[in-house]
Amino acid sequence: MKFTAAQIAGILEGEVVGNPNAEVFKLSKIEEGTEGSLTFLANPKYINYIYSTKATITIVNNSFEPENEISTTLIKVDDAYQSFSKLLEYYNQVKLMKSGIEQPSVISEG
Repeated sequence: MKFTAAQIAGILEGEVVGNPNAEVFKLSKIEEGTEGSLTFLANPKYINYIYSTKATITIVNNSFEPENEISTTLIKVDDAYQSFSKLLEYYNQVKLMKSGIEQPSVISEG
């Protein structure tokens, strides 16, 4: 399931700084971020990773201001840790509400 930065910001009532159309489809630790992944920065001891992460989108606190250039799209929220948890709950609810037939489907002739 893919989400854009704009969709995530809408769910979290956050502000996108960067590309609102950036898409993610997986989660990662900030130090292990890769293209297509979503991560968050809540603990100041991990702040150095924001400048090297390859994560497409990073959730950060409103107070965060980069001191160097970053490549990740930011979503600024009141509490990055709490917002990441909220997003996980939202994702699980959406996943459980799925209905229909998943494609591709294969039915045996027998």
